[in-house]
Amino acid sequence: MNAAVTPFVESMQAAAAPLQLPGSGPAWLDDARRTALQAFVERGLPDTRNELWKYTSLRALGQRRHTAGNPDAARREVPLDLLPATSAGAMRIVFVNGAFRADLSALDALPGGVTLQPLSLALLEQPEPLRFLLGAYTNEDDGFTLLNRALAADGVVLRIAAGVRVADPIHVVYIGLASGSMAAWHLRSLVELGAGASVNLVEHHVGQPDAGHLANLVHDVTLRDHARLGWTVVQTAGAEANLVRRSDCRLGDDAELDFHALELGGKLARHELRVDLTGARARFTSRGAFVLHGRQHADTEVLVTHRGRDSVSDSLWRGVADGRARGVMHGRILVLQGADGADGGFYNKNLLLSSDAEIDTRPALEIYADEVKANHGATVGQLDDTMLFYLRSRGIPLDIARRMLVRAFCTVAMEGIAPAPLREHCDTLLSSQLPEVAA
Repeated sequence: MNAAVTPFVESMQAAAAPLQLPGSGPAWLDDARRTALQAFVERGLPDTRNELWKYTSLRALGQRRHTAGNPDAARREVPLDLLPATSAGAMRIVFVNGAFRADLSALDALPGGVTLQPLSLALLEQPEPLRFLLGAYTNEDDGFTLLNRALAADGVVLRIAAGVRVADPIHVVYIGLASGSMAAWHLRSLVELGAGASVNLVEHHVGQPDAGHLANLVHDVTLRDHARLGWTVVQTAGAEANLVRRSDCRLGDDAELDFHALELGGKLARHELRVDLTGARARFTSRGAFVLHGRQHADTEVLVTHRGRDSVSDSLWRGVADGRARGVMHGRILVLQGADGADGGFYNKNLLLSSDAEIDTRPALEIYADEVKANHGATVGQLDDTMLFYLRSRGIPLDIARRMLVRAFCTVAMEGIAPAPLREHCDTLLSSQLPEVAA
């Protein structure tokens, strides 16, 4: 059944007609884009009947028309305070309103065995190796993923050769600038680590307060046997931004993914993180926190599938909401037949600082294997009056005591971030964004 064609769908369909995307020409790529666009038009944006979107309504977004990107993005001046501080010589790739910016990136001193380039360049030079990534879609692709397959003009291609261990972190920076129109851009990224390779990836989302854009990002992450990826997301997008992300991760034997996220910005910020522990003894660790105020809406979906024997997943997330903000936290652990010895855990605690705030948390377990350990837990509550009394009895003013407790509640999820300067930066951002707590 065809979905109702909303103004958003109409605007995306109209934008696609004259659009010349990088790599156009190979029949397989052009056909894949046309097929994905048609499927998007038929399916439309996901609605609350989709279980993974049950608590996130896109009705308002669907009624707004968007333009395809920002034509001036490649030349626009970027305020220097939007660029995150990095160490001298750090590797960095930057996108402004969806456009790759060579002038702001630092790609000249890549270590041997490291490929880091924009997807647009990879499509122009060698599109065939990307055929598996871009050539087909699955039944699990929702409307945003289909739209991304159809209109993705750029993104990150990061490949680490087998056995290469990269000492310094690689920074990926997405900057949103006010463009005078409701712009939408779509970026698709590939991260692939060869056997035994390791790297730390830091993903930044920053923007001007009045940048009311839609950023639609899809990541495809593959870790070969014994590879390790440390991945930290620091999200401080502009207050009017809509940020929709999906990450599909596959881990081989003894591979490790260590994921951290700090979600602070955006009007609507959603991340669907899918982790497939395909290999034996594959390990996934996730830690994250969101702090919401005003009318912000954040939705985090952590969907872990255990396929390999003795695979391990361990997730701990914290959420804070005040004003009329709404948070959504869904953690699902699926243990398939044959994944004997799997060990999965998902724990989520949340604080409501206003009677109008709301946080919906949904841990879930599905187990189809033997000799499995799996646990989950979730709470939604308020600040502990006993702890407040203790701090006040030590002469600490009420407002400071409340902020101290909220900060301590969140920093538990930030403790494993490395290196230390990045952890300190996240702590500073967190402290600056803590909502005022009414007495």
